[in-house]
Amino acid sequence: MSPDIRLDVLSCALARDHAEALGRLLADCVEQGASVSFLSGLTAARACDWWAGQLSRDDGRRLVAAFDRQGLCGVVQVIPAGTENQPHRGDIAKMLVAPRARRQGLGGALLAAAEACARQMGLSLLVLDTVTGGEAERLYAKGGWTPVGSIPGYALSTDGRPEATTVFYKALA
Repeated sequence: MSPDIRLDVLSCALARDHAEALGRLLADCVEQGASVSFLSGLTAARACDWWAGQLSRDDGRRLVAAFDRQGLCGVVQVIPAGTENQPHRGDIAKMLVAPRARRQGLGGALLAAAEACARQMGLSLLVLDTVTGGEAERLYAKGGWTPVGSIPGYALSTDGRPEATTVFYKALA
């Protein structure tokens, strides 16, 4: 990872200050083909509204945000399961890296920081899902995550085609 990039852990309250940048990042990543719950054509305004809704929740989530000289360049969420029988579990969600910051090790750094954040939150088991066969799948495997399996046709790609999703978990030491 570039020494010019810093990682910050943000509560929802602190992340609200970055809602516009988060929206632009989400819209840019979707436009580049990231299959993260949205179809092609996502506008920055709609993405900002989505983030505003996420950040209005009082569910204990944390965001690990990456900043370079141009501003926000990456993010990942750590979301506690929130159920009485799963106080130890959380989800990793919406890991996004701006096109300008890719291929510099930022994805791995965000993932490691999210795991450290989860430990600080008292979580010992994390779960995530990603498009089967994509670059993120290789990143998670390299990071020590265990694939559970693949679900065919789980979600639509940004162009509307059904794609398989692989579910991963990681027990934190």
